[in-house]
Amino acid sequence: MTRHLLGVHDLSAHDFARVLDLAESPPAETLLLRKGVALVFEHPSARTRNACEMAVVQLGGHPVTIRGEEIGFDKREAVEDIARTLACYHSLVAARVARHGTLERMAAAIDDAGLPVPVVNLLSDHEHPTQAIADLLTIRRRVGSLEGRTLAYIGDANNVCRSLLAAAALTGMSFRLAAPEGYGLGESDLAAAAQIGADLRVCASPEEAADKADVLYTDVWVSMGQEEEHWARRYAFARYTIDERLLALAAPGAAVLHCLPAHRGEEISAGVIDGPQSAVWAQAANRMHAARGLFRFLLEEAGVAG
Repeated sequence: MTRHLLGVHDLSAHDFARVLDLAESPPAETLLLRKGVALVFEHPSARTRNACEMAVVQLGGHPVTIRGEEIGFDKREAVEDIARTLACYHSLVAARVARHGTLERMAAAIDDAGLPVPVVNLLSDHEHPTQAIADLLTIRRRVGSLEGRTLAYIGDANNVCRSLLAAAALTGMSFRLAAPEGYGLGESDLAAAAQIGADLRVCASPEEAADKADVLYTDVWVSMGQEEEHWARRYAFARYTIDERLLALAAPGAAVLHCLPAHRGEEISAGVIDGPQSAVWAQAANRMHAARGLFRFLLEEAGVAG
């Protein structure tokens, strides 16, 4: 069965470490020689598109970026038919989608067709695994060994949060979450975290989460598709800003991460994101290295050889 990456849970701890190692290795410049990779974006993208296109180039391949309206999932054509068609041309299919079920249908259709083409989640409403890989790569480069370190996530327990929590569990990191009431992890998320043995602490306040943490992490308060909730979310998250006061509670030299785009003065202060403890720009750069490492891992597992 072809290995797909729809969520961090599709990797074992050994696999995750291998992906990080490949991300730090020199590019395998002939792995995708004269081969293509389909990059489908149902949502707009800046870092993910640039990171993935350059990752494919560094593996010797040709990235083909496709906008959502060009294929029209279940409007112009069934998801399954689109997936099988793309797998006829490409060695790997990666997609940023509105609904996680679209990715599951793509992977199932390609498997049913007997095509050894991995499917990669570039973001869905449930997870953002490629972001989490880049994040853990950034933390490892910053602090060395990940085991025993503490990551504090402050803000909306969204798709990024879920992937980070799973990645922390695979690497031996403790995970603290501070989110306003109604914006935390659901019961199914908590059950999944318990099942994988995550060292999770749900905190009553941002201050509790930040206390002596090695990493502070946040994301926007209002994501794509939540624009109608803008003012309600700004009110709910008013105390959940990573600013100089909160950073001072963390461990000395703690790193600050943000998956971008950022709204200075909302989820993070300008002084923190642009300050000396910010790892945000290294984090953005690592999106490319993480994608390259993940693509190489899945392609080698699928038997693709340069």
